[in-house]
Amino acid sequence: MKIGFIGYGNMASAIAKGLINYANFDAKDINACARDYSKLVNNCNLLGINPCANASEVIKQSDMVILATKPYQIVDIIKDNKSSLINKIVISIAAGIYYDDLETMLLEGTHHLSTIPNTPIVTGKGILITEAKHSLNNEEYDLFLTLFSKIALIEVVDTKHFSIAGTIAGCTPAFTAMYLEALGDAGVKYGLTRAQSYRLAAKMIEGTGALYLSEAKHPGELKDTVCSPGGTTIKGVASLEIDGFRGVIINAIDAIEG
Repeated sequence: MKIGFIGYGNMASAIAKGLINYANFDAKDINACARDYSKLVNNCNLLGINPCANASEVIKQSDMVILATKPYQIVDIIKDNKSSLINKIVISIAAGIYYDDLETMLLEGTHHLSTIPNTPIVTGKGILITEAKHSLNNEEYDLFLTLFSKIALIEVVDTKHFSIAGTIAGCTPAFTAMYLEALGDAGVKYGLTRAQSYRLAAKMIEGTGALYLSEAKHPGELKDTVCSPGGTTIKGVASLEIDGFRGVIINAIDAIEG
């Protein structure tokens, strides 16, 4: 199977790298196009994938076509390539593009699926929010699951919750990076090197997530296991509560979804 990216920005390149490095996908079977062709060629050469002059060329050379442009660009791309997409597996990774949107853009009978990935997919530990409503046949859907489950948790959600799931998975890596940076600053304040601080904070975030996924305990219970009576951790937790830590996080989600 050959995969083609229409648009090759940060998210598309993250998926390509994840597939090559963690799903043993052959770079020679990946095609991509982008508006800046010279930049595209340089980026493709880094991985050994095939740069294409335009969307039409990507579609022609690919079995699965991933729409990876900005949402507002997808309408024109599909308009110019409707007939070529009819026999392809079409996957959207653009925020705000739902099944019903693609149904109105694509020719009747085109097989398509809407998703929202996040950037950690480059490490093989990403998340791929997947709209439950789609038009892939069973074989195509199984192929999608088999391929992308190697680099991401595939979380299937109904259309009503597609946006909020995408926000939780796709936007919050930025929040977490800010949290990591703040912990790094605190470590430096008390004498650690910045590299040490970031390394410790990053591993702590990774480990805490792994602990939850392994044991499925309520986050409050995980917090309580670290907080001994009168200890240092509970004092820090109390300070966060006084400063409205939880509310600030919820407000940030509200700002996106609002």
